[in-house]
Amino acid sequence: MSALLECTGVSVSWPTPEGRLRAVREVSLHLDRGETLGLVGESGCGKTTLGRALSGLVPLEAGEVRLHGQLFDARALSVRRQVQPVFQDPAAALDPRCTVEQAIAEGLVVHGLAAGRRGARVRQLLDQVGLAAATAGRLPHELSAGQRQRVCIARALAVEPQLLVLDEPVSALDVSVQAQMLTLLHELQRAQGLAYLFISHDLGVIAHLATRVAVMYAGRLVEVGPSDAVLGRPRHPYTQALLASVPSGDPRRRPTAKHQVRGEAPSAFHPPSGCAFHPRCPHAFDRCPGQLPPLIDVSPTHRVACLKEPLP
Repeated sequence: MSALLECTGVSVSWPTPEGRLRAVREVSLHLDRGETLGLVGESGCGKTTLGRALSGLVPLEAGEVRLHGQLFDARALSVRRQVQPVFQDPAAALDPRCTVEQAIAEGLVVHGLAAGRRGARVRQLLDQVGLAAATAGRLPHELSAGQRQRVCIARALAVEPQLLVLDEPVSALDVSVQAQMLTLLHELQRAQGLAYLFISHDLGVIAHLATRVAVMYAGRLVEVGPSDAVLGRPRHPYTQALLASVPSGDPRRRPTAKHQVRGEAPSAFHPPSGCAFHPRCPHAFDRCPGQLPPLIDVSPTHRVACLKEPLP
């Protein structure tokens, strides 16, 4: 059975006054029907750009994206409705002049769906995301941040997609509201068979929701595998450092010297040669600056890009 969505060798860059910014570099991954792939990494690593590329919102410099085995053509409405984005800031994602009903119905109008029963469809969607029918007549500024994000999810669901690309969808919410939103996403996935690409820097959120995890550094994937393997038994030094940096009251879980990261994240304009992580890696050796490590299989489902694999 083919993957729902598959990208191969995807690269994204654009010119700036400082030079060419290479945000995503030769990324290949897949998402299966009904699964959640968590995409994690530091700010600036390319997570959001990759999500936008897979949603058809930014053009590819190289590579290809396939949906159901066919080339993804973002210009085709029938294709575009299958992959819907949900952004980090729900206030910025909603037109302040449009009511909730108008915001949710926008996709229905664009795609020619539910003609003659759009009001009923909007009320159905509001119920699915846990909002009262009376919310339909309100403006975004009259809603809480959590309610606005529920509206954004309802708008994405309106066109009956198979994949949601969720870019930090709970990071702007209070902790209690985050928990409610994650429960909602889990229930929607179970009820509708949705697949999620869930982009986050919060490993706790990823552990709660993701079935697989992809770790990104300097525009490339450095580790991909099942959530319990990547988060429970990480093999790449960068993944180990990310997990070691999660705050903990247990002194035994503080980063050891071999898991600490030195220095700052590299520039997207001038990334280091070879393995981009080598200037910060406590395991780096003489081959790392001169050789780009490929993703290799360390198990049938777990892949790591490290020249020193297997690591202690």
